[in-house]
Amino acid sequence: MELSLSRLKDALFEWLLRFENIKSVLGLGNKVNENCGGRVSRLESIKNRFSKTARKELGDEIEADDKVASVFLIVVNGLFGLYFIAHQTVSTGFFTPRFSAFEIVMLYGIFVYWIVTSVLILIGQRNPSRDLDSFGGLFFATFAFGWLIVIFPFEFAHFADALPDVLRFLVQWISNEIALVFLILLFIAHLIFAVYSLVLRLYVRKARKMF
Repeated sequence: MELSLSRLKDALFEWLLRFENIKSVLGLGNKVNENCGGRVSRLESIKNRFSKTARKELGDEIEADDKVASVFLIVVNGLFGLYFIAHQTVSTGFFTPRFSAFEIVMLYGIFVYWIVTSVLILIGQRNPSRDLDSFGGLFFATFAFGWLIVIFPFEFAHFADALPDVLRFLVQWISNEIALVFLILLFIAHLIFAVYSLVLRLYVRKARKMF
């Protein structure tokens, strides 16, 4: 019995010694709560932003900016596709032996994807275009860029060879290293855009059920 009382006294004494630290502990707890509250607030803000954008996507009207961007993408991807075909046709040496059938699908698949999704916008099929973006297209393009970065079946010392002599100065400055940086940036941009588009599309589907 005396041993139990002694332990109880020790426990009470230890608690009293810690009593002075209670305020500081509570202060730390308040900071943790504030941080958690801030995170929840930011998360709610992001959700509200997605919901607001999703409601705008419910309509069938296509804005002028989307049409201009679609025309730009068709022209740019079409020209790049034709330029690479010219390299293959003339055998300039731009494509290395590592450029096999799979790499051909990866490279030209990117151009085809962007042209198709842009044409859908121009003919008024925004929802199919967005679905193509969100549920496969952008992720395919991301994978394709990643694959081309790893394999890198190009030799940019010959990149200008498909152009007339008077125009070669426009692209002669692009080295393998610079091209690799461009590919990495395109990979990152497509990855971010793919995740964003997928999340937004899921919000659009949720909004359709509500309205």
